[in-house]
Amino acid sequence: MNNDDGTFSLWKECRDPVVLALVGGAIDTIGFIALFGFFTAHVTGNLVLAGAAWVKDGEGIWIKLAAIPLFILTVAITKYLIDSTHSKHKTLAMLFLFEALFLTGFMLSGLYFEPFANANSWTVGITGGLGLIALAIRNTSSKTLIKHLSPSTMMTGNTTQFGIDLSNYMRNKTHDNRHKMWKSLSIVMGFVAGAFLGAILYVSLDFWSVIFFILPILYLAYLASQQRFKEPEPAKKAD
Repeated sequence: MNNDDGTFSLWKECRDPVVLALVGGAIDTIGFIALFGFFTAHVTGNLVLAGAAWVKDGEGIWIKLAAIPLFILTVAITKYLIDSTHSKHKTLAMLFLFEALFLTGFMLSGLYFEPFANANSWTVGITGGLGLIALAIRNTSSKTLIKHLSPSTMMTGNTTQFGIDLSNYMRNKTHDNRHKMWKSLSIVMGFVAGAFLGAILYVSLDFWSVIFFILPILYLAYLASQQRFKEPEPAKKAD
């Protein structure tokens, strides 16, 4: 039952993207701290850091550049799997399970290979690659099966949307505008919370910290398998 102020309905609508954003922020931060500035979900960041490495000392440049074709290949394979299946909720559950599987590989690889010697080490490439594959699968889902949700790993668009929603609410303080403002803010804050939580847990627990972010993905896989993952709202018919 919804509260009069719409709090419950807002959480129900934002639960899935907020959980995904929290995990995305955490894994990206853990990878960045542990793997000499390697981004598991942020392709733009790897390109920028590769460019910076090129004009400085060149450390880790091959790993950051290799991340691009690996990301593209993972997306292509994931899209092929999506196109080869007919049950949307089962496919989404399967992709969440694959994401959890590769995050587990990311965790175990980090635990096995640490301490990492330098940014050019192949162990850094393997560990970072496993995390990148996990979030490349996620990004493909976000562009296909769950494209009605805001992206959960790229916050530039979400932050821009929050600014737009905030402006709209300040100009016209309706319930709908307030709802949109809190919705976009919740996703950004979910990512920020994940980034801080990932950093704190990594400092305390090393790569064991990743397990705390695998569990929410398994939960979302269960929701998807039960057709309880948030579905897009039906389009309104024209008058």
